[in-house]
Amino acid sequence: MKKNTIKRIAAGAAAAALMFSLAACGSGQTEGGDGSGEQTELKKITFVLDWTPNTNHTGVYAAQALGYYKDAGLDVEIQQPPEDGANIAVATGKAQFGVGFQETIGPALTADDPLPITAVASIIDHNTSGMISMKEKNITSFKDLEGKTYASWDTPSEKEIIQQCMEDQGGDYAKLKTVPNSGADALSLMQTGDVDVVWVYEAWDVMMAEVAGLDYNFIKFSDASPVLDFYTPVIIANNDFLKEDPETARAFLAATAKGYEYAIANPKEAGEILCQADSTLSPELVQKSQAYLADQYQAEKPAWGTIDKDRWTAFNQWMFEKGLIPAELGSEGFTNDYLPQ
Repeated sequence: MKKNTIKRIAAGAAAAALMFSLAACGSGQTEGGDGSGEQTELKKITFVLDWTPNTNHTGVYAAQALGYYKDAGLDVEIQQPPEDGANIAVATGKAQFGVGFQETIGPALTADDPLPITAVASIIDHNTSGMISMKEKNITSFKDLEGKTYASWDTPSEKEIIQQCMEDQGGDYAKLKTVPNSGADALSLMQTGDVDVVWVYEAWDVMMAEVAGLDYNFIKFSDASPVLDFYTPVIIANNDFLKEDPETARAFLAATAKGYEYAIANPKEAGEILCQADSTLSPELVQKSQAYLADQYQAEKPAWGTIDKDRWTAFNQWMFEKGLIPAELGSEGFTNDYLPQ
């Protein structure tokens, strides 16, 4: 969901305006939960995004706008990520929570100087990422990537994931040509003629193609190789914060869960909340994406946010076997302990 710098600034300004309005209503305080009418200071929480606001984040904006955080005694500030990313912001304590990805958490935990972060909730239950191309390119399987040109970010995990899918379907990764990804949006890239296929997330760029009326093909990584049904994106938390203030962590995640439950039950209204937070977003795209994600946030599990130990462990092991991380992690890196029980 890459956007240009101007849009990032505009989105941040819009989000800040919404939060200023909400803060003005609450003035940073709320009445005591015992009905006494006493004023209680709200606890400050910083939540850092992975990029500009999009439908991955709707539950957080819904919890903000609908007062779920305030009701939980929290004053939540939603921030754009710094240049070094959400993982670093959370690890260094600049934010208590943020948006992360399992494929970056493993390397962060096994680095020479490991980051003190833990995944505490899945935002979307299954990996919805894959490769999009114009239908005329006839790419209907990963084997069909042979002889095609892919706009690559040139990251180790990206290459290994694509190679795994190609080999699982009888393809030869060496026959895929890669060129640098310019950072332009996926639809522009695949319509230039210089690029055949782009890595995208179904909830955004595929929905964007639908809105644009394009004839496209989309192949999903998890369909080709079940081990690639990893958790992307997730909510991460600072380890020291979890240890020192577990009750506030539970309060935040309970309110956030309510926000995503609202988005599941009310995708149209939730989409309108997101568009109020970022006026640069296309309402048509947001509504299309929200309708899709209403069935994806929680999927088939009984409650939003829980992470399956077996799936988490399987992908960690895959990363180790592919040399993407230097040590076996097993089930390390996540917990469900702070979610509503």
